Amino acid sequence: MTFANFITGYSDVDQAIKSVAEKVLVLRFGRDEDSVCMQIDEILSKTSHDLSNMATIYLVDVDKVPIYTRYFDISFIPSTVFFFNGQHMKVDYGSPDHTKFVGSFKTKQDFMDLIEVIYRGAMRGKLIVQSPIDPRNIPKYDLLYHGI
Repeated sequence: MTFANFITGYSDVDQAIKSVAEKVLVLRFGRDEDSVCMQIDEILSKTSHDLSNMATIYLVDVDKVPIYTRYFDISFIPSTVFFFNGQHMKVDYGSPDHTKFVGSFKTKQDFMDLIEVIYRGAMRGKLIVQSPIDPRNIPKYDLLYHGI
């Protein structure tokens, strides 16, 4: 990969959320050795330069930040979470969960389009945006919510 933004602990996640300003913060939660994570990491790597004016991308190992893994309900990996100026950005993918993108992006253009929509929406003060990704390119998962 051409970028080396790795988060190795809880305080690193906090610092990234607090310090990335006027750009979309992309946090990919997963494991480096997972094959689907490798697919998304390739897309993130190939797009990081083109998106450098709009986004900062970090890879987060779910085993090193269990507090955030639970907080964001990371049940499937990879899962990608977005922030803008410290604010959690939500995206309507046509699924019940607007808090994260689960799985890998089919194409690098899908990821680039999503970042642009999040960035433009955030610049207009929106906290939730509509996904520009073709619904056929969004992985479908049965999300199970564990109630008390």
